[in-house]
Amino acid sequence: MGKLFCPRSRKVSMTEETRMQNEMPKAYEPGKVEQKWYHFWMEKGYFTPKIDRAKQPFVIIMPPPNVTGELHIGHALTATLEDIMIRWHRMKGEPTLWLPGVDHAGIATQVVVEHKLAEVGLDRHEIGREKFVERVWEWVRKSRHSITDQHQRLGTSCDW
Repeated sequence: MGKLFCPRSRKVSMTEETRMQNEMPKAYEPGKVEQKWYHFWMEKGYFTPKIDRAKQPFVIIMPPPNVTGELHIGHALTATLEDIMIRWHRMKGEPTLWLPGVDHAGIATQVVVEHKLAEVGLDRHEIGREKFVERVWEWVRKSRHSITDQHQRLGTSCDW
């Protein structure tokens, strides 16, 4: 049997190291598992439809969420249900496309940007239309990345 861990030397024997590598973590660590597999699926092109003109395609267009900064439980539920349908049709061998909706800048976005302006003592009337539109686009760019990242962490199998 190999040497056990010695606190003075801070070295771990080969036997102990092997045991530690094979030991199952006490709690699920999604960061170590999910991101690795999602990247693998993306690299392999599993979410890109395979065109077959002899088969009826199945397509879902994801409704774009408002650009309010974060997805909520309703978005997660919708994404889950759509993902179930998309994966089912893929398993049936149908050409399947799930086109992601990234953002929708509407009244909810305007409200968020107006609140951000109010935090620094401004309002949209003071800064004018052009500056307000610039602020909205800044917010949209920031939120778009966040929304896409959140959908991908959910494991959505969209054709990004």
